[in-house]
Amino acid sequence: MKKLASTLPNMIISLGSITVIAGALLGWMYSVTKEPIALQAQAQQQAAIAEVAPEFNNNPEEDKWETTIDGNTFVVYPAYDNDKLAGAAVKGVSMNGFAGEIVVMCGFEADGTVKDYRVLQQAETPGLGTKMELWFRDPAGARSVIGKNPDKTSFYVSKDAGGEIDGITAATISSRAFLETMRNAFEAYREYEKTQAAKK
Repeated sequence: MKKLASTLPNMIISLGSITVIAGALLGWMYSVTKEPIALQAQAQQQAAIAEVAPEFNNNPEEDKWETTIDGNTFVVYPAYDNDKLAGAAVKGVSMNGFAGEIVVMCGFEADGTVKDYRVLQQAETPGLGTKMELWFRDPAGARSVIGKNPDKTSFYVSKDAGGEIDGITAATISSRAFLETMRNAFEAYREYEKTQAAKK
């Protein structure tokens, strides 16, 4: 008992030292990796804007506009061709994925037709929900959203009442979240159009 009592302070000091060192190392690792991770995310976003938006000669990131829909922030990156609105890339989010947050860069032509999209972030089930990056541009059946306009096509899964888009097999929740993001991104784009029209 006396031996334990005499070694206890040393154990506490050792454990305390280990905790301090581990904390310092974690802090150092965070500071070292924070900037590269941020730069990589920024590069990914810039590439996604260029890929999904119509041709532009402005700087969409400088002209970005934000709105809130269903409690989530949507960022509109307008694409202008010689001062004429050609469409936009809209970064949108849904918190209703099977595994939570889904972030999509949605591209729209001037009339609201979907030009393309890129899934920027998701943690859906591998082999199921993760198929969204390719599934919703597949021309088979009624899967693809490319070339469709949410004003004219119901962007809900076909198994839901009135839906016109085929959801991913065995991944209905992921499909609903993806299409929710597309619908709300379209709404954000329309809101942006209205703000610009009001300025004229």
